[in-house]
Amino acid sequence: MLVHSRRARWAVWAVFLLLFVPLFALPLLVVLGASFATNWSSVLPSGLTTAHYEAATRGEALQALTTSLVTATAASLLALATGTWAALAAAALKQRYRKALDALFVLPLAVPSVVVGLATLVAFSQPPMLLNGTRWIVIIAHTVLVTAFAHQSVSAALTRLDPAYEQAAASLGAPPAYVLWRVKLPLLLPSLTAAAGLCFALSMGELSATMMLYPPDWTPLPVLIYAATDRGALFTGSAVAVVLMTATLLVLLAVSRIRTRASYR
Repeated sequence: MLVHSRRARWAVWAVFLLLFVPLFALPLLVVLGASFATNWSSVLPSGLTTAHYEAATRGEALQALTTSLVTATAASLLALATGTWAALAAAALKQRYRKALDALFVLPLAVPSVVVGLATLVAFSQPPMLLNGTRWIVIIAHTVLVTAFAHQSVSAALTRLDPAYEQAAASLGAPPAYVLWRVKLPLLLPSLTAAAGLCFALSMGELSATMMLYPPDWTPLPVLIYAATDRGALFTGSAVAVVLMTATLLVLLAVSRIRTRASYR
């Protein structure tokens, strides 16, 4: 809408395609092509097969997909609850305290995720919170890594929220808990679902911290992809990567539908 002439619109589309195709679309298309290939010695893959997907949807790969889905779901829900609670609490604080709380939640983003993994490993390898070697330490690390996104999303939504709704409910005698559950949270539902989807997608693809923490019986799918490519099984690893992308996309589409319905209520 900012570009009015036809020639300028074509130029914008050309620049978009020149940037989008090689930087975003082409790498994904290469992974998709490799997932169906038995050999790739020229420009295009050869020896097309679906055998890699048979390996990517059964046995160890299927268990790893289930592990990733459970981990991402648990981490997203925990991050959403923690981030929402912190954003609501920060809204009632003075500006300097609110900035300090925001900085605390953003801190995991300021350091590499492997540092978060190491910190989690050190913190939960001694009693009374001895979680090393369990699935819970992986879920905790993922929660720490994605909570910042939930907190920032809800905080931004709170600043745009019209206080007139809360004031009207309070003036009619509604207690604070009722205002929170029946007024404020329903108004925040589109932002909450968006935050949940973002946290889920980030958790599904997290690798660095997971590599330091996962026990043998709780191997997420990104670890399996790394292991497959590390031993030279690039085509099988590509098929597993496509399964990971597809599962994540399907969940995000479901969350998007929920968000759309919530926006029109």
